[in-house]
Amino acid sequence: MKQRRLPPTRERPHLIDLETARHVLRVSVPLLFGMVGNLIFLLVDRICLARYSEDTLQASGPAVFTATTVIVLTTGVVGITRSYVAQAHGRGDARGAIDEGANGLVLGMILALLLVLSTPLLMWVPTLGGHPPHIQELESQYLGLSTLFGAVMTVTMALSSYFNGTERTRIPMTVGIIGQAVGVIMTIGLVFGRFGLPELGMRGSALGTLSAVLVMLVGYVVLLPQSCAAGLARLVRQGGKRAVQVVLLRLRRGAPAGGSLSLEELGQTAFVWLAGGLGAVALGANNVALAVNYAAVIPLIGLGLGCNILCGTAVGAGLHTDIPRIMRVTLVISGLYVAVVAFFQIVTPTLLLGPFGLDGSDPATTAHAIDVSRVLWTYSAAFMFSMVGSAVLECLGLARFAFLARLGVMWCLCVPALVIIVVNNRDDADLLPALWLVFSAFEAVMAGLCLWRVRRAVRNEENLLHSTDRPRGAHDATDTADAPRP
Repeated sequence: MKQRRLPPTRERPHLIDLETARHVLRVSVPLLFGMVGNLIFLLVDRICLARYSEDTLQASGPAVFTATTVIVLTTGVVGITRSYVAQAHGRGDARGAIDEGANGLVLGMILALLLVLSTPLLMWVPTLGGHPPHIQELESQYLGLSTLFGAVMTVTMALSSYFNGTERTRIPMTVGIIGQAVGVIMTIGLVFGRFGLPELGMRGSALGTLSAVLVMLVGYVVLLPQSCAAGLARLVRQGGKRAVQVVLLRLRRGAPAGGSLSLEELGQTAFVWLAGGLGAVALGANNVALAVNYAAVIPLIGLGLGCNILCGTAVGAGLHTDIPRIMRVTLVISGLYVAVVAFFQIVTPTLLLGPFGLDGSDPATTAHAIDVSRVLWTYSAAFMFSMVGSAVLECLGLARFAFLARLGVMWCLCVPALVIIVVNNRDDADLLPALWLVFSAFEAVMAGLCLWRVRRAVRNEENLLHSTDRPRGAHDATDTADAPRP
């Protein structure tokens, strides 16, 4: 006689179960590898600009930061498509998933157009930095092209969201790795004039990125099912007013997610500038440590995306009670990764930091970089929890809470606290590890707020992606089922 399964509310909680772990690994590991590929491409691009000339090294930081801040805003907004598709997939509504993907594609194309139109404004931004004219010119060159590859990234985000939302994450992984491989070759070739390509320096970096994302765009278009065209046709047939309502609702739900990512990017950059206030030695040590920190946290983003997809699918199926189990498994897997990296950061910091620029540094910079390496795990651990919490809030349509929490914690508390420390301890590089600990502590506060809101949302079975403010006519047959329960 088979053992009867107890109702979910009466089951004894388990830290992890094998079935959920297999499901999380199947969906999340391809996303993790995709983020690793992105990390490698990012490091190659930065190394090329650093080695090309002193001017491109100086110009690359402000230019790349400005471009990234703007681009993550548009890609973050469009990324909400992934949650809409996942919920439709969870309901078993294949046509609904196609339609949600089509809605996201229209939003992506509109934002891509707006990004291209902002080119003159972005090219003007370097004049505000007070850098020498020749550095400003290099920054403008990069930013003028960044809107092109940013526009393509925005559209590819919409296309990849359909595959990710339907749990076919191997397709974005494959397309991404192929595009990144092409980008690595093209960036090296166009920056230095290798492989028969022209030597373009700063422009070569931007064009290398553009070539990578264009390859990805072609890959997604080729692999999209033919039924996606039918989804676009259905949206068009509903009329202009209806299409505007759909796009505006996507924008309303996605804007906080994009804004939160942009605020996080700004916060990271503010930290870099503030660390420089502790002196040249601290700045050099922090630059080396930052590369290691990226290697520690960027792969975690892939696991966060997997958690977002699986929780969105569970919500679409009406299984809010599955969310805590999915989160626990994701956190255990993420924690194992963080623990391995932390071991090397603490026990063998010299070995870990060597490939990222520690070799050849002066003894003071080396010593301070090692000290920072031994506390970096605190940020990775805090980021792991805040990332998972934010991912779940997004799939529930609660990204606005994460945005406001990020705004309050990062910009009203953390940055002012760091400013006070730096202003009162100018050129004291010994305080750099303490600066990281403060930064980590506020990230932990952010994590706590997000996890508290997730717990409340699960208890109340909230789902604001499908609520009463949806435009009439949008999947009328499922509106009642998808509305939040009282």
